[in-house]
Amino acid sequence: MNIRIAGWMFVAPALIVIGLFFLLPVLAGLALSFTDFDIYALADRHNLRVVGLHNYWTLLHTPLFWKSLANTFYFVLVGVPASVAASLSAALLLHARTARFKPFFRTAFFAPVVTTIVAVAVIWRYLFHTRYGMVNSGLAAVGIDPVDWLGSPRWSMPTIILFAVWKNFGYNMIIFLAGLQAIPEDLYEAARIDGASTWKQFRHITLPTLAPILVLVGILTMAGYFQLFAEPYVMTQGGPLQSTESVLYFMYEEGFKWWNLGNASAIAFLLFVIMSVCTGGLMWLARRRGTEA
Repeated sequence: MNIRIAGWMFVAPALIVIGLFFLLPVLAGLALSFTDFDIYALADRHNLRVVGLHNYWTLLHTPLFWKSLANTFYFVLVGVPASVAASLSAALLLHARTARFKPFFRTAFFAPVVTTIVAVAVIWRYLFHTRYGMVNSGLAAVGIDPVDWLGSPRWSMPTIILFAVWKNFGYNMIIFLAGLQAIPEDLYEAARIDGASTWKQFRHITLPTLAPILVLVGILTMAGYFQLFAEPYVMTQGGPLQSTESVLYFMYEEGFKWWNLGNASAIAFLLFVIMSVCTGGLMWLARRRGTEA
């Protein structure tokens, strides 16, 4: 048998699964974005009409879409650096020679990643409750007035960002730990002999060596944070005053609350374009810095 044919036979099952459960739904969603598919079209396909780019044009003139997009960018621009910094800090602490009980802390830091996000979000909603939440109880103990964490447009998004960072930093921490363990110890010993401080070792050895991993973690985290949905859905329902309404939450409301599935599909592909541009830009910056270095 021809080797090429044998190779295609081996990968055929995976390609079929990808085609049926990924490629086909994506193409169907793209086709829906050019129609006025809604609850009436579900009842009778003759109510379905092709409207071209009308859905995209309407979205670009919808203030709530721009509001949700701004909220999503706020979440990404603040949450991604905070998550990466928390992950790297935890990895450095666990990688230190003086660190004790490493298996326990690795498990404790990684535990939020594998817990159900809805259940944890419900618990956090009670922790940050204005009247009987533990956070405000702690503030009251030191003489600080209660804060309406989830009911104030000023504090609702920072609270969700804090929750997302706590929920997700353990996954990136494991990646950073693997990268730190791959750095030869001889580099640090030579730096210490030359009198380099801990900060200089981190700046000139750790960071340059971890640069590819930092890019990878940044891209993965950014892609995940652009898909903000479960946190506002459980904790704030997009409020108050749409201050936590993300693009995905807006898409959910259009598709499953108002049954404007054509608009919802258009929102999904606009978000895909935005994510692709941001990811491509981050990779371009990484390549440029690598060339300059």
